[in-house]
Amino acid sequence: MFELGIVIVNYNTRDLLRSCLQSLAANRDVSFITYVVDNHSPDGSAEMVRAEFPNVKLISSDTNGGYAYANNLGLRKILDLHPAPAFALLLNPDTVLPRDALAQMIEFFRAHPDAGIAGPKLIRSNGKLDPACRRSFPDPANSIYHILYLDRIFRKSKRFARYNLTFLDENKIAQVDSVVGAFMLLRTEALRQAGLLDETYFMYGEDLDFALRIKQRGWQVYYNPSVHVLHVKRAASRGDARARYEFWRAAYIFYQKHYARVTPFFMRALIAFGLAFKGGPRLIGEMTRPLPPAPNAAEIR
Repeated sequence: MFELGIVIVNYNTRDLLRSCLQSLAANRDVSFITYVVDNHSPDGSAEMVRAEFPNVKLISSDTNGGYAYANNLGLRKILDLHPAPAFALLLNPDTVLPRDALAQMIEFFRAHPDAGIAGPKLIRSNGKLDPACRRSFPDPANSIYHILYLDRIFRKSKRFARYNLTFLDENKIAQVDSVVGAFMLLRTEALRQAGLLDETYFMYGEDLDFALRIKQRGWQVYYNPSVHVLHVKRAASRGDARARYEFWRAAYIFYQKHYARVTPFFMRALIAFGLAFKGGPRLIGEMTRPLPPAPNAAEIR
């Protein structure tokens, strides 16, 4: 019986994946099963996992279907276990965990029965906080303040700095809107209620979308800074043109799903213009087509 199921989606980050899996293997006091979903990497990542980590379950996708698609492959495996683990962890391969990270995070869940999601304090390679590890939903106001750099000018403002919550003490536990999918610990009960990740997103935004759906079902999202995890960040997408496009595409999908219907016409037009400008002709073409239907909890019952 496993207490925790872990999904690591990998694309072309073999050496970082090795370090991540080594750090997981060193964790104690938690019974867990790990699924690595390799998104058709050309760098030998899948072969490395087979050769060096025989206890890790490898799912080799024959296509790069994106982050949400690949995570769902692993989440389905976890939920099909009998009995299913009480917790599931979405983890990026560019993370390194201390030996007690998993045990501490699960203990945090036990102390907070209202928690549907929790994430640790993510530390970048330069020793600084990764601001994405605790944030608000990018509603129209938050997004405009962020684009205009007001959240960086007024870092302690509760009005302007909500995008990355920089007005909060980074060393104190806080209820937040979302943590980042690089380390997102889920209560599987909440996962069953909310459904799987929305595969409309290719990369970016699916973690925010998921957190919103979890909160809509009455669960809370927590930032737990007592656990520190190294996060290299964007190891598979740094400088990639598609990654930049997918960022703005994700912003468009999230806005259309959750805010467009309640946004005044003038603001909708302004947001559409901004997204078209940032996303370019390819996104403009997508904005003229309806979004596919969103997933629901029935998919995993």
